[in-house]
Amino acid sequence: MKKVLIALLLLVFGSMALSAREMRDSLSVDGPYVLYRDGRVRVISVDAEGSIKDEMFDEAPATLAVSDHEGRYPFEVRLRPFARLDWKVAQQPSRVFVMSDPHGRLDCVVSLLQGNGVIDSDLRWAFGDGYLVVIGDICDRGEDVVQIYWLFYKIQQEAEDAGGRVTMLLGNHEPMEFAGNMRYAKPKYGILARELGMEYRDLIGPSSELGRWIATWNTIGQVGRDVFVHAGLGGDFYRWNLPISEVNAQMSKSLFLRSRERKAQSDTLRFLYGSNGPIWYRGLVLKIKRFNPIQRDTLDLIRDRLGVDHIIVGHTIFRDVRTFHDGRVIGVNVDNPVNRRRHRGRALLIEDGRYFVVGDTGKQRELKQK
Repeated sequence: MKKVLIALLLLVFGSMALSAREMRDSLSVDGPYVLYRDGRVRVISVDAEGSIKDEMFDEAPATLAVSDHEGRYPFEVRLRPFARLDWKVAQQPSRVFVMSDPHGRLDCVVSLLQGNGVIDSDLRWAFGDGYLVVIGDICDRGEDVVQIYWLFYKIQQEAEDAGGRVTMLLGNHEPMEFAGNMRYAKPKYGILARELGMEYRDLIGPSSELGRWIATWNTIGQVGRDVFVHAGLGGDFYRWNLPISEVNAQMSKSLFLRSRERKAQSDTLRFLYGSNGPIWYRGLVLKIKRFNPIQRDTLDLIRDRLGVDHIIVGHTIFRDVRTFHDGRVIGVNVDNPVNRRRHRGRALLIEDGRYFVVGDTGKQRELKQK
């Protein structure tokens, strides 16, 4: 009987040890997460051994070290003041680089930006007075979500210093994670949160540096004669006739609410966060009935109201960057790892009034415009 009891105890504790080991193995380089509470600063990160580092400071560290989940692409970040950028830039810059849906793949981001001269070999801004527009969905699917946030956080300031601009727009996955929906996140993020005794949404919430920054992002942005939005603008958007500034303010104000709380707060938020709202609507690029495909006259009414020639979107994945509705709509979302490997288009470059599909080594072809 005693031998049986000992065997059972060994089995139980052996299973517990295995689970702990598997948990450590599931964690990879992550963070830093910078949280503010009661006048102090908490910095949490995961090192190359999968160990969690959790420190408290009276004031924020001067610099933060960042690298991808395998310790590659190292860079440093300085915390800085920030504010919401104007959603509209009337004058057309000489160069606008447009990318979408990085989904946690820092290697794909670095390859694309370096291959097109947007950043240099040290991951510093190299695009001068050019503009970079990122059409949402930094998070989910990949292992380097936080690191990508920090890279864009860093180069946004560097771009401003050089006379350029980095515009970040909300996708549908940012609000999902902030509402606690982790269905598309890698297990490492949930494991980290459980080890810390919190929900993952608390690590990037309104009391965090990254959460505060992301809350300044717009949902819809315009540069010259192009408007940018994660998913699309359809007939319901036209009928609601909301000022773009109100759309952006409402989306940010409710960013950290649970999904049910957003729906209960107002009909406006129910629409904005719904399937026909700007971060989910696919009817600009898909003709399937359940997506409420847009009618040509409605599309032209939206363009006329906004005073733009093109609506540029991400969200819906296509084999390559492509146009719709005789060039009035441009979709830039692709399967980034696959397209990188197969040397297909991954972004859009607007240069001197011309529109080019670009890959990881520069221009591939010109998009014909209406």
